[in-house]
Amino acid sequence: MTAADLVFTRGPVFTADPARTRATSLAVVGDRIAAVGHDEVLELIGPGTEVVDLRGKLLLPGFQDAHIHAVYGGSELAECDLSSTVGVADYLELIRSYADAHPDRAWITGGGWSMESFDGGLPTRQLLDSVVPDHPVLLSNRDHHGAWANTLALELAGVTAGTPDPADGRIEREPDGTPSGMLQEGATALVSRLVPASTPADRLAGLMRAQELLHSLGITGWQDALLGVFNGKPDPSDAYLTAARDGSLTARVTGALWWDRERGAEQVDELVALREKLSHGRFRAGSVKIMQDGIAENFTAAMTAPYLDGCGCATANSGLSFVDPDALRGYVTRLDALDFQVHFHALGDRAVREALDALEAAVDANGRRGNRHHLAHLQVVHPDDLPRFARLGAIANIQPLWAAHEPQMDELTIPFLGPERAAWQYPFGELVRAGATLAAGSDWPVSSPDPIEGIHVAVNRVAPESPGNRAFYPEQRIDLPTALAAYTAGTAHVNGHDDAGSLRAGNLADLVVLDRDILTAPPEEIAGARVERTYVGGTLVHAV
Repeated sequence: MTAADLVFTRGPVFTADPARTRATSLAVVGDRIAAVGHDEVLELIGPGTEVVDLRGKLLLPGFQDAHIHAVYGGSELAECDLSSTVGVADYLELIRSYADAHPDRAWITGGGWSMESFDGGLPTRQLLDSVVPDHPVLLSNRDHHGAWANTLALELAGVTAGTPDPADGRIEREPDGTPSGMLQEGATALVSRLVPASTPADRLAGLMRAQELLHSLGITGWQDALLGVFNGKPDPSDAYLTAARDGSLTARVTGALWWDRERGAEQVDELVALREKLSHGRFRAGSVKIMQDGIAENFTAAMTAPYLDGCGCATANSGLSFVDPDALRGYVTRLDALDFQVHFHALGDRAVREALDALEAAVDANGRRGNRHHLAHLQVVHPDDLPRFARLGAIANIQPLWAAHEPQMDELTIPFLGPERAAWQYPFGELVRAGATLAAGSDWPVSSPDPIEGIHVAVNRVAPESPGNRAFYPEQRIDLPTALAAYTAGTAHVNGHDDAGSLRAGNLADLVVLDRDILTAPPEEIAGARVERTYVGGTLVHAV
């Protein structure tokens, strides 16, 4: 019998297998799990075996993230980061300090500001001018569906009262039509196209910063939800390919190739070539990202009924479908036939329905090919569409952190949806009861990449930093084992890692050790857990 390289003992061990098996010991040989069980596993301990005494701490599969922008997030850590606060005065001080510390930068870029900080979610150019009048400034908001520009940035870009809104975005304006400084969705590209491009070295450094952070949170793999150029942001693909080739990519990464919504089926052959080019080692690019709509807070999420106004009356706006729904069915059918996975951004209930309609067309034309198509975000799902996930094999890619009461939800979303439709938000419980497979992600840098925080909200429907808040539609809670499975087995499944995500003999030894057993702790204490160790393929990549 071969002695183990690594043995964990005195569990508990959460296996994330279908039977929800619990164990107390696990052995690793090379990069694979050799045995999972109890005292019998200890027979694999030899003279060279490293033994980790868990002492009651929880061992579980490494977390994976089904929707993240890791290179963007890692790059933004080196830019003007506003994500630590929601105070306008704090934002301005951080921006001023960053500009003073980086006088040689042609542009001040970064982001992380919250819409809740400003009346109507709309900051002004004058605020930025008050702290940085002599450098162009462009700062993305936390959800990266809009950006805040100062006057100089708008002038350099030639954005004036006479500039029309692009088809996929909106320029917010002052009463006389002058741009106010807030750019929504595709309108951000009017200015971001002027921002000096990052270098390959910059992008690689961003990936390395991100990887270190994500490993510290127990994340062993992820799906990068946007490989390509979007709204002026550079393509992160080269960073992944470089790291995969030189061995510095320790995570397992699936890349979602960007579907250019300004083009049509002619880009499919290019995507086939990119899939071949961008697959090496632990990095592969077998997914295609189709962004079907925007977000609810700026009224660009595609809805089956119009948004309400501040008085509760229906408006003429039902949001945007970025890809024509009829054309979408043809595109998805062709991608499915070529064995691409399709990764939809579908946030409003109309976008969800359009994505499901496209998948239904693909199934009708091609049969079930097992390509693990998934719909990310799912903020509003019409009840009629819930059973379609299981029927079509569509995976529900959830971002649990957003399913909580906070100002952006309570002030900028619920009043404009109305009570019936607001109750359809983030229906995790209904999706599970309807038989859907769940995968989970963060959308970092839109929100925290910490899986523990996301699991806490999925179980409690209350944000960790707001324990006194009322639960957000508590009937949509899911239990802790289901939430853990979404971040492990479910996400490994959607990322195409069939030999990861659960702890059984023969699987990859992608593992995480928490500092406590959250399965026996009160649910409201989940967010207090911390990662002590992370392993990828049996190799320690993080320890405290």
